Amino acid sequence: MNPIVEVVAFFLGFLAWIMVGVSLPNRYWRESTVEGNVITTSTIYENLWMSCATDSTGVHNCRDFPSLLALPGFIQAARALMIASIVFGTFGLVATLVGMQCSKVGGENYVLKGRFAAVGGVFFLLQGLCTMIAVSWYAASITQEFFNELYLGTKYEIGEGLYIGWASATLAICGGSCLLFACKTKTDNEKISYPYQQASRGHVLPSVAMSQSAPSNYGRNAYV
Repeated sequence: MNPIVEVVAFFLGFLAWIMVGVSLPNRYWRESTVEGNVITTSTIYENLWMSCATDSTGVHNCRDFPSLLALPGFIQAARALMIASIVFGTFGLVATLVGMQCSKVGGENYVLKGRFAAVGGVFFLLQGLCTMIAVSWYAASITQEFFNELYLGTKYEIGEGLYIGWASATLAICGGSCLLFACKTKTDNEKISYPYQQASRGHVLPSVAMSQSAPSNYGRNAYV
């Protein structure tokens, strides 16, 4: 496998892992502006953990969601998927670091290191898929409520936290794909070829010559 591809894939996976950690606590997963006069204009924004509001004077008020079971299903699922994404990304970074040819971890067994790199690519793909499903599901609920004319609640728009999540998922999928498609321990041209060594007659002839030249203790009359 090309070491440059390994380094690029590891960098993409590491950057995606960092961006997941940035997206998860970001407060602006969805936001809505309630317009009024200068005094009453306020911005409401939420993420997976809390709901906040700020007015035109810059005063922020946040409250955590009181109950997990009382939350909508897409928020609970998004929480679980984002946490799983961080876990998969951690395993992917460790496996890729062990499987890289430029690292001394794991010795010089390149077959085993190639397998570790492939496992790291799988973990990166799982990280990207979990992140993509979480942010896309959350965004779908926002757009569904926004375009529903019968919905009487607060209508939100997509916040910056979702865009960070989409970018993280894209990087993780690209890094995992690079590792899976490029991680080959030996290509067909790199198979070990064993040279054919023709048996030398020099090792056989002496034995034959010895058997022919060995003196016999019996005369010809002994066989009659």
